[in-house]
Amino acid sequence: MESSFQEKDNIIRNKSFDFSIRIINLYKVLYNERNEKTLSKQLLRSGTSIGANIEEGIASFSKKEFIYKLQISYKEAYESFYWIKLLHKTGFINDTEFNSIRINIEEIIKLLTTILKTSKQNS
Repeated sequence: MESSFQEKDNIIRNKSFDFSIRIINLYKVLYNERNEKTLSKQLLRSGTSIGANIEEGIASFSKKEFIYKLQISYKEAYESFYWIKLLHKTGFINDTEFNSIRINIEEIIKLLTTILKTSKQNS
């Protein structure tokens, strides 16, 4: 699948990878400095899963498998957004952090939506 997805792949691959790094760094702050141990682990799992499933999709052997893996990434992105909103509403993430991360995750969701729509139309 990689060759047919290469140009768009770079955008979503890079953004999801950068998002994973950001989530890992946020997890460290939440866990070590803000003493939040439970929700931050949920965010770590879902936030890093987005990029991992995109990578699996890129390496898939069929269009069906590719779409399936990106659908998982899409669901993980929405789950991550849920944890981010919850951490914000409970005071573990301030407004500045929330707004910055929100922009990142909304952009990833929009990209995944477009890629999935196009892939389904072309299958």
